[in-house]
Amino acid sequence: MHGCRQTAEGYDYGSGWSSLADREGFALLFPEQRYSNNRLLGFNWFQPRDSSRGFGEPLSIMQMVEQVVGDHAIDRQRIFITGLSAGGAMTSVMLATYPEVFAGGAIIAGLPYGCAKTIPGAYRSMQGRSGGPTTRQLAARLRNASDYDGPWPKISIWHGSSDYTVNPSNAEAIAGQWLTLQDLSPIPTLTHVVDGYPRRVWSDAGDHEILEEFCITGMGHGTPLKTGGSNGCGSSGDYMLEVGISSTRHIAAFWGLTRPSAAN
Repeated sequence: MHGCRQTAEGYDYGSGWSSLADREGFALLFPEQRYSNNRLLGFNWFQPRDSSRGFGEPLSIMQMVEQVVGDHAIDRQRIFITGLSAGGAMTSVMLATYPEVFAGGAIIAGLPYGCAKTIPGAYRSMQGRSGGPTTRQLAARLRNASDYDGPWPKISIWHGSSDYTVNPSNAEAIAGQWLTLQDLSPIPTLTHVVDGYPRRVWSDAGDHEILEEFCITGMGHGTPLKTGGSNGCGSSGDYMLEVGISSTRHIAAFWGLTRPSAAN
């Protein structure tokens, strides 16, 4: 899902998802916000009606998902969701309100579910200011967003360390929310470097990776891209940032949607 001041088509072109899908053979859906709903073309992730199961934008997106599943005989065990900025925050909403639908989600420069309920609260959360809900409160809001009780979707978190639009503290808050929900240690199972950037991984008792976090050092607000080379993907532009790592390819590989070589 696209961010503010973006369209579905523009986000697809920049991120390279359609090119990868054509190569690897999976279906895509790109929900798009209407100007009449939000003048910045951002999803209303902070509005109570648009962050609740069975109402507003979550319901509309789920209706789109159901249409695609029916039209293309999609495997219901292999449905995933991702988005940037406001689209990343709406990804958090969808994972919270319909966790039984999604096998995984990737939140890029986004925010945790339930961190705000008003426009001032949304800006406060985006700025990383203190006074918001605690990690345990965020986990409780996530758990209470539906009647579901697991197993939970795999989560991939991406954020630039120099993001001045959505403070990088939100990446920590998202990780903390999901780890607390699943009663997992805040200490990662694995920490290593991928394409020059730190990646932290949390695995379950069966050694299955269930949450990963990429900190793209020095990157501002946007989707991390690697557009050049034989495995280049996407096109750089506004909020589409060439930093030498393809979030699109890595996310698809993390979800098991591509052959192992596709993430290189």
